[in-house]
Amino acid sequence: MTYDEIQANARGQMGYCHSCPVCNGLGCKNTIPGPGAKGSGTVFNRNYNAWQEILLNMDTIGKIGSVDTTFSLFGEAFDLPVFAAPIGAVQTHYGDKLDEKTYDELMTCGCRSAGIAAFTGDGLKDQVFEAGCDAMARCGFAIPTIKPWNKELVFRKIDQAKAKGAKMIAMDIDASGLPFLKKMNPPSGPKSVEELREFTQYAGIPFIVKGVMTVRGAQKALDAGASAIVVSNHGGRVLDHTPATASVLPEIAEAVGRKMTIFVDGGIRTGMDVLKALALGADAVLIGRPFVNMVYGAGEEGIQVYVNKLKAELSDTMEMCGCTTLKDITKDVIYKR
Repeated sequence: MTYDEIQANARGQMGYCHSCPVCNGLGCKNTIPGPGAKGSGTVFNRNYNAWQEILLNMDTIGKIGSVDTTFSLFGEAFDLPVFAAPIGAVQTHYGDKLDEKTYDELMTCGCRSAGIAAFTGDGLKDQVFEAGCDAMARCGFAIPTIKPWNKELVFRKIDQAKAKGAKMIAMDIDASGLPFLKKMNPPSGPKSVEELREFTQYAGIPFIVKGVMTVRGAQKALDAGASAIVVSNHGGRVLDHTPATASVLPEIAEAVGRKMTIFVDGGIRTGMDVLKALALGADAVLIGRPFVNMVYGAGEEGIQVYVNKLKAELSDTMEMCGCTTLKDITKDVIYKR
C-alpha cells in the first residue's frame, strides 16, 4: 500500500481522529478525549505551522557522497533520528479497533523492523504500561514512558520496565497537565528537581525527561541527572497558548545541547521537518499522531511505509543542502530572513 492509501484506509476507523490528509490539528482541534489540543486547540496547529515557516539554504556545489541518516542513542543504533512518540489509552482516544496490547505490539515491532524505535505509553489503568513493557520484551527494544505519579508508583514502574529489559526510560513530566490525570489517586503532578533526581538515580539507566519548553526547565532536568530531554508541549494537550516547540528549541539547545541529548516533537511530519529540527539543535525527533494513523491503516506495513517516506525525504533534503551525515546538519542550513 502507498502512504496515501494507508491514510485513506485509516479514515473512519479512528474514533475522534479523522485521519486528515495533513495532520495539522485543524480537523480535531480541541477534541479531548481524542487527538486534539487543550482549550482553544490552537497549539497543535501552531506546532505544525512553525516547521512550515522555516526555510532552507540549498547548496549543491561540492562533492556529496552517499547520504548517511544513521543515528546512535546511548549505544543503540537506528536507521533514522526518528522515534514514535508514546501514545497511551488508544481505545479512549482513537476508538475500539485496537486494544492496548495489539496497538503496542504493532507499533513497537513495526518500528524495530523499520530500523527505528517506539516510546511506549502509560495511563490510568495498569494494563497500559504493562502492554508497552510486554511489547518491548517481545520486539526487542522500546523506551517505556512513565507518567509523573507519586514516588512509590514510579519506582514500581521503573522496576517493571527494567525487568522486561528496558535499556532506557522516559517520563512525560508535562502529563501533569492532562485533566483526566489530575484527580486520580495517586495523582499525577509536577515534580521538584529533588524528586526527579530520585527517579533518575533509582533507574540507573539513561532517563529521558519529556515535556521541557524553557531553558530553565532544561537546566533543571540536567541538574536532576536526566540524560536527555524532549522539547515538547505534549502536542498542545496540557497547556493552551504555549509557543511552538520549533520556536523554543534553539535557545534550549544552545544552553544544554553539549551536555545532554535533545529530542523535539510537535507537528513534525516529514523528513524535511526532521532536518529542520536537527539544524535548530535537536539530536533526534519524536512523531506521534501520524504513526497512530499508520498503525490503524495498515499495521506494521504502515509503519514501514511511513519510515521509508521519512528516510527518502530526509536523504533528499540532506543532499540538496550539502549534508552527507547528520553531523553536517547545522544552523547554517537554515535560511535567515
